[in-house]
Parts: sequence; C-alpha cells; structure tokens
Amino acid sequence: MCGIVGYIGKRDVAPLLLEGLQRLEYRGYDSAGIVITSPKAAGLKMVKAKGRVRDLEARVPKRFTGTTGIAHTRWATHGAPSDINSHPHLDPENKVAVVHNGIVDNAQELRAKLEADGVVFASETDTEVITHLIARSQATSLEEKVREALKVIEGTYGIAVMHADFNDRIVVARNGSPVVLGIGEKEMFVASDVAALIAHTRQVVTLDDGEMATLKADDFRTYTTSGASTTATPETVEWEAASYDMGGHDTYMHKEISEQPDAVDRVLRGRIDDRFSTVHLGGLNLDAREARTIRRIKILGCGTSYHAGLIGAGLIESMARIPADAEPASEFRYRNPVVDPDTLYIAVSQSGETYDVLAAVQELKRKGARVLGVVNVVGSAIAREADGGVYVHAGPEVCVVSTKCFTNTVVAFALLALHLGRIRDLSVTDGKRIIEGLRKLPAQISEILETEEEIKKIAEAYAGAQSMMFIGRVRGYPVALEASLKLKEISYIHAEAYPASELKHGPLALIEPALPTVAIVPNDDLLEKNRAALEEIKARSGRILAVAHQPQEKADHTIVVPKNEDELDPILMGIPLQLLAYHTALAMGRDIDKPRNLAKSVTVE
Repeated sequence: MCGIVGYIGKRDVAPLLLEGLQRLEYRGYDSAGIVITSPKAAGLKMVKAKGRVRDLEARVPKRFTGTTGIAHTRWATHGAPSDINSHPHLDPENKVAVVHNGIVDNAQELRAKLEADGVVFASETDTEVITHLIARSQATSLEEKVREALKVIEGTYGIAVMHADFNDRIVVARNGSPVVLGIGEKEMFVASDVAALIAHTRQVVTLDDGEMATLKADDFRTYTTSGASTTATPETVEWEAASYDMGGHDTYMHKEISEQPDAVDRVLRGRIDDRFSTVHLGGLNLDAREARTIRRIKILGCGTSYHAGLIGAGLIESMARIPADAEPASEFRYRNPVVDPDTLYIAVSQSGETYDVLAAVQELKRKGARVLGVVNVVGSAIAREADGGVYVHAGPEVCVVSTKCFTNTVVAFALLALHLGRIRDLSVTDGKRIIEGLRKLPAQISEILETEEEIKKIAEAYAGAQSMMFIGRVRGYPVALEASLKLKEISYIHAEAYPASELKHGPLALIEPALPTVAIVPNDDLLEKNRAALEEIKARSGRILAVAHQPQEKADHTIVVPKNEDELDPILMGIPLQLLAYHTALAMGRDIDKPRNLAKSVTVE
C-alpha cells in the first residue's frame, strides 16, 4: 500500500516521478503528490491532488522543472483522502519535504507536544509529525536531523526526505516498510517497489529495517539509524520492464490469469529429480536429518497466502505425514503462541513484505524458531529474515488481487510436500505419480483457460446475485475460501465459504433461489458426499454452479476441469473460479485491477 518514488541526477525529474507513480498504481491509493528542486533552485516546489495519478499530472504546471524530487501515492490511514492530507508534507517554511509509508503509532502524543510548542499542523496525517520534527532539529546535517526525528518515532516507516538547504541529496530510511535504491549512471533512484525503478535500472539495493541511506547524483551510502556504516552491494533484478506491461490484455488480472501455464512451468523448472522421484529445493537450508526431526508444521499467511497455506498444510500432511495447519499471521502473533522447537514455521507472502507476516516471523525468530519463507520477490524482507525457503517464481503480479502467485504458491507447497515426503515415508511409486501430475499442470491449466468464453457466459448469469455461497470438502474447502475471496475483492458481491459438511449445521437456512452456491466437486473418495450436499441444496430450490471433473446432474451449470492426481486437483479447480470472479466483475463494470479500499502489498497493520 502507498508508493514512494524519488530521483536525483541530471534529468528533468517530474516526468520520471510521474511515470514511477503510474507503475505503482496497482498498490492501491487515493491521492498523490510530488515535490521537486534542483541545485540552482531557491526552494521546493510541490503539487498534490486527491484522486489518481492522472489528476496529479493534470495539475503539474508546464514549467515545473528540477533535477531532484520525491513523489508519493497515499492510501488513507490518518485523515480522509484530500489534497491537504496527500503527501509530500512540507514544514511552514517550505524547507523540509517528507513522503512516508507506514504508521507512526505515537503520532497523537508527538502531535500534542509539538502543538504545545506552537506548531500549527496543516493536515490530519501522522506523517506531518515527522516533517515538523526534522524541521525543528538543530542538527547541522540532514542525515542527523532525520536520525534525531526517528529516535522519538514509534511504528513503521519507509521515508524519503528532501531539504532546501541540502538540495544535493535525498535521505531515506526504513523500518517495516520497503525502501529500494536504484543505482544508475550518475543518477540515483529510490522507491518502495522495484516496479518503479525497472524501466531505468536493474541494479538495486534493498534497505534492511533500521537502515538509512543518503542518495546523491553520483553516489550513495548506507548506514544504521545509530550512524554506523553498512555495506550495500547492488543486486541485479531478474524481471524486465516489459513484465509490468499489459501485453495486449485489457487488465493486468486477465494477463496474469493467462500467464499461469508459463508461471507454473517456471516454479517447476530445474527442481524435479526423476532419478529419486523427488525434487531439489536448495534454498531450504534444511538437510534430511533435520527434516526427519520435524514434528509439526505451522504455516502463516494473510488473505490469499493464508488460503494457499491451507492447501499447503493438506499437501504436507498427505504426502509427508507431518501434522500441519495454517493460521492467519495477523492473529498468530497476538495470542502469545507456544513456540515449539520441533515445529517448523513457514511464512507465506507474495510480496515478501506483508507486515503482519513479517512481524510474526520476527517474533518467531526472537523465540528461537526455525522459519522458512515461501515468497515471490527475491531479496524481500521475509526472504532475508527467514532461515531458508522457496521462491515461487510467478513473475511480477500487478493486479491488486492475486491469481498466478496463488497458483504458484500452492505448486511450491506441493514441491515442498513431495520433498519432505520422500525424505520420510512417501514411496518411490507415489513420488513418481506426483511428479507426473506436476508435469501435467501447465497443459491442463491451458486447457481450462481455453474454456473462458463458456465461463464468461456463466459469470454473466450469476452477476446479478446479491450474495453467493461457496462450499467444498477437505481439499476443496480452501479452494472455496479463495474463490469466495476473489469474488468479494473485485465484484463486491457478498460471498461466504463453508465446508460442505457444515451445511446442516446452519448455512442451509440461507438457501433459496436468490442465493447461488458454487460447489467444488472433485472426483475423489468424497465424490458421493459432495453429491449429497448438492441434493440438499437442490431440494431447497437453490441454484448450483459446480466445478467438477464431470457434469453434475443436480447442478444448474458445471465447469468441467481436467483430472490430475487427487492431491493436485485443488490447483486446477481454482483456475476457473478466478475467471468466474473476473468476468462477474467485468459484467458489473468494476475497476478490476484496483478494487476499492484494497492495496496490493499491505505493509501496515
């Protein structure tokens, strides 16, 4: 959520910053702003606007020139969306400009102290507190002014700071919210996401929590908030700028759904070991002896990542025979959990920066737990904090709602389950069976995508519903949860998911013709149980859309998907439900890539 872009060099800065903000629009925001200067400028020039980046761009004067600047897209926390609450925030003398991602937890306390000293606040934001603290510092360098302000701030932040008296530099800092430096040729960039940098440089440095940096046009240095120097070696980003383009699709969501055959092929590539009917996961940092000592696995994630974790837990239990469960990371760290030395913890996050997951990882590490990460972004905070893990290699995912990353995360869990299973009690025969199933996935996903027109017609038939129910048993239940979430996120139709076995225990009271039910009906040992649930719904005049391996007599519509191994069927059954949500939202005229009130990377609580 929120986005930061900054630049210092010789180029005209405003077009660069506006382009960078446009590349960060997918993160979710409600207002935007930009401030610029140059070595010859007398001060800072700023433009802010509630609304989209295009609204900001329309306000930028033609003679708005400079060579240094910072810009921001804001997602409201403190204060409603408005021009005045937009970032950057300036002090009354227009000398200090700050953009900030995160939340200052003690903002009210600091605000009261500043107001008692005569400071007049222009906005309702917590960020403006940082601006005034820096402006009032008596330190002789910008770095020290920022450092003094950060000493009294509690909470999370990724900040970029400019000062009219130090217009040869930008100072940035991180604590819990991403800050990435882009290293150019006699020019430097900063952003909250590599997406804003990739068109200009692929050499990046990711700051750690508690780390700061000073950017000048021809140099940069990193150091801690206490002033100690740190060593920063630029890394090369593997993704190309074209990865962030729509590629001829009308929306990023549609593009990313269509990319899933290639994405799944990437997560499998180079990892399958046919000789021993297993897989290689070199990044786990977990040898066979250590793997055999694991007595339980706890998976932590939020939203879609939590749902992927639920499927992952089932895969691990069935293949590796290790007790496993998944829990929302946002709840886990607040219940004073018992941290067992024989438990392996797995943190799941597409961005690798999700604050609730990162905070849970840090709490677990403090208590001596072993933590693996399952993330998409190389070098992200969770990837660095974890003891090892698996990259899911889905490629950049721009749409706020996750599709290909969800699918690849589940496939990554299948690989992990197979790896642990073959170390423990999974037979060569079963290992070979799972590998054959994994290899079939890309082609089977392509086969499902070819039925899009049929799914579109079904979606249009259900687009008028006020509410929908999703049901599934055992492996099908997490699929129902994720499908329900997708529909809510982009169509705004109320949707709930229940285990099909729970229908008699309350949800049947809701069944009527106006409430359609989407049922996950795989052709496995629970097929007849699932068909019995369809009978119960149909007996109460409920409409049914089944996702199954063969047409279902009691369903009004059936989306037929190809059969794989029982363990891997949930991966395929989720694909058509992504298309169902997409085409339902499309029929309703929703803003599919940027659904209301949501952000792509949730880096605050």
